Amino acid sequence: MTALRPAAFCRGLLGALEASEGRRRRRKRDQTPDAIGLGVKRALLEAAIAADPEPEAFEGWLLEHTLTARDAGVGATRAMALEVLHEWRLVETSPAFRDWLEHGAPSADAEDAAPRGETR
Repeated sequence: MTALRPAAFCRGLLGALEASEGRRRRRKRDQTPDAIGLGVKRALLEAAIAADPEPEAFEGWLLEHTLTARDAGVGATRAMALEVLHEWRLVETSPAFRDWLEHGAPSADAEDAAPRGETR
């Protein structure tokens, strides 16, 4: 299996966030904490796409990004960086997870993330 670039991996995770948004919007409870967490993760993924560190340096990049976080705070960024790191390790060991990400993380829930009147 060829090494997956962090930017490609993070683009796949951004696709998976679409499904999370769809599920989040259907919940009947206060969604503020969920929206904040997903926003922090989205910002982290977008920064990783822009930086596109070497695969073997991605873990160090996540740590450095966490230590220099200012907007959302170190705690929230650290939590999301750990989640991304776990997913990075999973994609290295799970061909099915990698294939799903490489195909845009398809999910019926992602369709629910589109505002009314829009289609994806």
